[in-house]
Amino acid sequence: MKRTLSLLALAAGVVFTATMAGAQAAHTYVGAKACGMCHKTEKQGGQFGIWEKTKHAQAYATLTTQAANDIAKAKGITTPAANSPACLKCHAIVGDAKADVKNGVQCEMCHGPGSDYKSLTVMKDKDRAVAAGLKVYKDNAAIEKQCRTCHNEKSPTAKEFKFAERWAKIRHPVPKKP
Repeated sequence: MKRTLSLLALAAGVVFTATMAGAQAAHTYVGAKACGMCHKTEKQGGQFGIWEKTKHAQAYATLTTQAANDIAKAKGITTPAANSPACLKCHAIVGDAKADVKNGVQCEMCHGPGSDYKSLTVMKDKDRAVAAGLKVYKDNAAIEKQCRTCHNEKSPTAKEFKFAERWAKIRHPVPKKP
């Protein structure tokens, strides 16, 4: 009996440890404000300020309007647009308290959950940041592909998506070092 209990306790410990290791391996969202701590500086091209002025930063707010509720209702959605997973998937980061939905389309919707790459020591090493979950795009075609995950014909308000025109409005490069 003692041996059985010991084996059960050992097995439970292994399962708990494996579960915790798996939980730590999953990247989580930190929210735009955490990104803004570093990405608001001139050295980083004022990226956070650029984002704040875009429609992406207001994407969730559009879901709180009567017009959005009318569109949702016309599409057979029975909940308010601001509560609908079908609407939220392109208008906000959901499921993580640190990434407030009210901040709309935040940095991590394109660049991946930042919990494991957000620190300065990791971000200073691009390869290390990518290994820790940072998504970077090799060219405009890759960026456009990411944009089209939301800007496509599945959107109930889809319009022709002119990538070059739209990208010019939200482009946020880090200045090249002299």
